[in-house]
Amino acid sequence: MYLDFLIPGAHSLLIVRSLRLMRVFRIFKLDIFLNQGNQLVTALRASRAKISIFMFFVLLVVCIFGSLMYIIESPTNPGFNSIPAAIYWAIVTITTVGYGDISPITDVGKFIASIIMVLGYAVIAVPTGIVTSAMMTQPGKSSTQSCKSCGSEGHAADAVFCKYCGEHL
Repeated sequence: MYLDFLIPGAHSLLIVRSLRLMRVFRIFKLDIFLNQGNQLVTALRASRAKISIFMFFVLLVVCIFGSLMYIIESPTNPGFNSIPAAIYWAIVTITTVGYGDISPITDVGKFIASIIMVLGYAVIAVPTGIVTSAMMTQPGKSSTQSCKSCGSEGHAADAVFCKYCGEHL
């Protein structure tokens, strides 16, 4: 750009700017992160059945508590005017979103709401634990045993000798 000001006709050198596109090839250095992504996908696939059962349980709990809240709150609270509205409230509460558009008024309703709020933390924690457990039990994972001689870790799960110093594990 500056050469164009100094030398007439240098605008044809703008093609050199296309060399900046070479920076795009830096993305190929990110291949080390693909292995971790593949491990996560493998863990999610391995724990698919457990997570499906857990989500079915959460759906069941939401329907039960939503119906229960409809029975308790509908006579005094216009927000709980139908079972689907109460189930909507239960979903919003158990997912810890808490919009606040519908809230219980009665003491029993507030008590049940607090139970659902505490269950909301389990909705977050249990799938995380399931996937983490699946990631830890993946085959080919390195063990955490350390070498008695050099103290190195990261050996293969079936290793007999240290891969750094050769001593027996």
